[in-house]
Amino acid sequence: MEVRTDVSMDNLSTDDRQHRQQSQQPAATPSKQVKPSVVTVDTNSVTQRLQKELMSLMYSDDNDYQYPYLVEMTGGDLGVSAFPEGESIFTWIGTIEGGKGTMYDGLSYKLSLRFPLDYPFKPPQVKFETSCFHPNVDQYGNICLDILQDKWSSAYDCRTILLSIQSLLGEPNIESPLNSSAAALWINQEDYGKMVRKHYMVGEAFES
Repeated sequence: MEVRTDVSMDNLSTDDRQHRQQSQQPAATPSKQVKPSVVTVDTNSVTQRLQKELMSLMYSDDNDYQYPYLVEMTGGDLGVSAFPEGESIFTWIGTIEGGKGTMYDGLSYKLSLRFPLDYPFKPPQVKFETSCFHPNVDQYGNICLDILQDKWSSAYDCRTILLSIQSLLGEPNIESPLNSSAAALWINQEDYGKMVRKHYMVGEAFES
């Protein structure tokens, strides 16, 4: 006797009908998880780049004409230097001499430079460690300079940064100040010069 295995769906109960419909559906394939891309940083290449920049600074007298417009502004004496602080090549201490003929003539300022691991594709963090009264420098030493922000280029180096900050001392951008008091006083050069010296002396006394 022939046994029929195909049962009409109409003769099944509601529970049996739902069970058979679920069993006939293809099994769901597990979704593929997208693994996040891992960005590797070649610290060796960054270290080599910084060592090369250090050598360039140490022998800067041979490269003075690489930045002729800045040499002209500073009277031919660049007056910038930097060296790693401690054992880390990523942390430097820089020195800037005030440009000749500016309100900062004869003053020497220390700066800290902290280079990121993806340098030179991102700029270093640069701050004044010596108290500096300037429209584009706040009370904490932070500097408002376009090449340290949105105008940064991997073609720049430590020497370019120091020379640009040195140039900024004599030619501030008073339209975008961090220190509004200094920006307002800039038009009165005599009083401005007195405040520069006052802040500098206070900072020197505090450091000593």
